[in-house]
Parts: sequence; structure tokens; C-alpha cells
Amino acid sequence: MTQNTQIAIIGTGFSGLGMAIKLKEAGYNDFVIFEQSDDIGGTWHQNHYPGCACDVQSALYSFSFEQNPNWSRMYAQQHEIKAYLKHCAEKYGLMKHIRLNTHVAGARFDETHQRWVVETCDSPTLWAYMQERGVKPGDRLDRTDKGLPEFTTLRADILVSGMGGLSTPAYPEIKGIESFTGKRFHSQDWDHDYDLRGKRVAVIGTGASAIQFVPEVAKQAAKVDLYQRTPPWIMPKPDRAIRPVEKRLFRMFPQTLNAFRQSIYWSLEARVLGFVGNPRILKLGELQARRHIRNQIPDKALRRKVTPDFHFGCKRVLISNNYYPALAQDHVDVVTEGIREVQGNTVIDGQGNKRQVDCIIYGTGFRAQDPIPAGMIFGRNGQDLLDAWKDGAEAYKGTTISGFPNFFMLMGPNTGLGHSSMVYMIESQIQYVLDALQKMRRQQWSSMEVKPDAQSRYNASIHAKLGDSVWQTGCKSWYVNENGKNTTLWPGFTWQFRQQTRRFDAAQYLVRAPESGVSERESALAV
Repeated sequence: MTQNTQIAIIGTGFSGLGMAIKLKEAGYNDFVIFEQSDDIGGTWHQNHYPGCACDVQSALYSFSFEQNPNWSRMYAQQHEIKAYLKHCAEKYGLMKHIRLNTHVAGARFDETHQRWVVETCDSPTLWAYMQERGVKPGDRLDRTDKGLPEFTTLRADILVSGMGGLSTPAYPEIKGIESFTGKRFHSQDWDHDYDLRGKRVAVIGTGASAIQFVPEVAKQAAKVDLYQRTPPWIMPKPDRAIRPVEKRLFRMFPQTLNAFRQSIYWSLEARVLGFVGNPRILKLGELQARRHIRNQIPDKALRRKVTPDFHFGCKRVLISNNYYPALAQDHVDVVTEGIREVQGNTVIDGQGNKRQVDCIIYGTGFRAQDPIPAGMIFGRNGQDLLDAWKDGAEAYKGTTISGFPNFFMLMGPNTGLGHSSMVYMIESQIQYVLDALQKMRRQQWSSMEVKPDAQSRYNASIHAKLGDSVWQTGCKSWYVNENGKNTTLWPGFTWQFRQQTRRFDAAQYLVRAPESGVSERESALAV
């Protein structure tokens, strides 16, 4: 059965929920939100590993229109952020629009009718199929396989992706990993039923997730081998409980909470001066990070292992107060020789040393360079989005893509941040999308897509600014693809991005009226 809707949204994280809230406020009620999980929350539902928390202050990591005076800590933990998102969905009447356990298997732009044809299926059924076939998240589905679950078709005038860049887990290629006889799982798919007490655990990876869950694992496991490829720079985490008197003040006088939020925002914005303006400023941060290592790790050999050899800020700077103390414990070893192969329950490192383990935990992050799986989004002339991105992901203002009409991405290419809250960027994009939809409604356009030359000029300017940033100083990070192209980060102040996205600039788009061909609208339509 084919169903119809005006707007289809993928995901129920900050992006999807924020977009839906603003649609309702603007009078749009014909929309549906697809969520592949059994509850809302996006990454804050999917990631529930021990120690999971945000590394941006709670007061700023929330919607500006729904500030929360009741955060328990300066840096909220996963369960509290998920509860906040659930509160937003219920308060703004979104639950009736949300379809849980619904996986978007593919979407194709129908040029004849100028609409998107979206295929969905039952998520648990699909995941069971993938596990049986050995298909990993992000892999292309074999549409000729008759064992695939049944698909339902929906047609939508507009398609909005709120999937985010950190949604598809990354797994390392390890020789013999299929022969492993113990338990193994990714941090995003944490198995809380598996008892770590007394176990020998191998953790692979030292990214943002690992530095949060390794201290928790070390509390229970008998032995922890941490396989580190590159150590991150880590700063002290200025976390604390928010005092009852502060909460009362925020509740009674909301302007004080907003002032607190603004003070955090502008203090974080100052970091851009080092990341993009003058990387030498970051030396002050590096000195503090080195002092953090000295203060928390007595052993000089271990200090050398965990001290990065790249510029501070080139990779994501992390914050933690308990990671280094966990590594300094006698039953925790940091292994820097890599993994040669796995044989049964034995992990063999690059030097041939063998270590028996009961459990392998992947702390290897996400496929940030492939935010949308292959075979999922097909635009004009049936072009796969990943083929359009063969040289690296790019979009116009991180939101629209040439060749993909009526398609909007939230948290798209080059909207990521190394210094502040992504919720601020998401709200900026939502305003841009909303203005575009309102212009489409007033002008009665059936479709719109950004001009190829507008997208090219925009990205040329982005990468010119990125060229002098600390992120291009030579380290290997998920910010940069295999060709050395930074497809992830925004090279400037967040208020500059908000200025760019405040109004929809129709002059940079090709638009189609219902009964006419494609025409390039003049600047009069950009008002």
C-alpha cells in the first residue's frame, strides 16, 4: 500500500524533533517522522554505554526555545538528554507523527511527479536479516535477495534527513575476527546483560566514546587491554552538580538561565580564534593538557604512550577526569603495537605478543565520511548520493545538494563543530529549511534544487578557509577523508553560519512550477 505525506523526516534526535517542532509552529501538520529504533532520542537513545555523557555544557546543548532549568549537572549524562528529548516530543505534540521501529531502506526522487518515493520496513525484522546474512550497518542491501523483509512505500513532497554524521558504527578490519570465541560488541550496541566482572576485556580504539566507558569497564573487569592507535589530547572536565539554589533561580527567573547559556556560548566561540585564526593560540591548551597527563599518570612510560605527537586541536579534543587514572591501574595495559590478528580467544598484536581475552569492545566510532549509506538516497537521473560524493561529501550551506531536489540535510557536510554545541547549528539549518518551504508554498513551486555552480563556489570558499586551520596540520582524523578533504567541520564562528542560513536565498536555486519547466528565478524571489 502506498501512502502520502507532505514532508518525511528521518530520525528523532535533535535534528528531526527540532525540524518537526518548527514545522508545527509554522502551520505544517502533514508530516511523518521515521525512527528505526524502538524509542526516540537519536544518538542519545542509540548510545547507552556506561559513562555516556555530553562534552558540551547542558545549558547550551539544548534547544534555545525549550531551555531546561532542571539539568542535574553541568555536563548532562545520556539518560538525562534522552529524557529531555522525550519531553520535547510530548510537549509539542510530535508522538502521533512518529513511526518507531521503522527503517528507511531507500528513497528515490520521482522526476515525473516531482516527489520522493520512500521505502520503509520493520527494523527488528531487517536487523535479524542482517545478522543472519552478516550484513553490517551501512552496507548496501542486496535488493535481489528474496529474504529481505517486506517494504512499504510512501510518497513525500519533501524529504528531510536528520540522521546526523555519527549514526553508522565503524568496525575495524581485523584478520581472524570471525574466529573469536568470546563476546564482542560496538559501544553503540552495548550489551548490558553481559557481566564484565572478572572478565579479560580488549578495548579497540581511544576516541570520545572509549574515554568515557573505559573507566567504567576497568571498575569491573579483571584485565583490560586498551588497543590504542593514536592517543587523543584530553583536557580536565569542569563538571559538577548544579546546585538546588541555581535550579530554583533558573525556574523563577528564566532570563538568568538564558544569560548563563549566553555566557557559555561566547566563551566557547572564542576557541575559534585558535582553531582557524591562529593555531599558535592553542599552545596554551596543549600546555594544560600536558599538565593534565603529568598530574594523573605517575609512570613516565605510560605518559609517553598517551601523549599525542600532533598539534593540539588537529583531532577532536576530549575532556575527562577519570580516563588517565583508569589507565594507570595495574590491571589496565595500553597496547600501541596494533592488532595483527585474532585466533579463537587470543588477540595477537603487531609484535606477535598474545593476549587471551573473553570480550572485545569496539570503541572505533562512526563512519563520519559516509553519513548516509550507499543505496539509500537516489536523486535526479537515479544518481546515488554516495556516487555524487565520490570525491567527498559536500552540500550548499551543509543543507542542500545539487541533483537532489526537495531534499534537505540537517547536520550535513561541513556543519560539524570542534568547539561548541551542534544544537545551535541545527537550529540555524532548521530556520533555513523552514524559510525555503514557506517560499515554496507561496510561490507554488513543485521542486527546487541548488544550482551546481552555487554549490561549487560555496564549497571552494569553505575549503579555502579550512586550508589554514589546525585541522589540516597533518594528523589523521575522522574530520578528513582519505583524499585529505575536510568534509566535516565548519571553519568559523557559529554566528557566521547562522547569518548565512537566516534567509533562504532562492536566487541560488533551480525551481519548477507545477505546470512549467525548470526556470532560474531572478533575485526578486529571494526576498
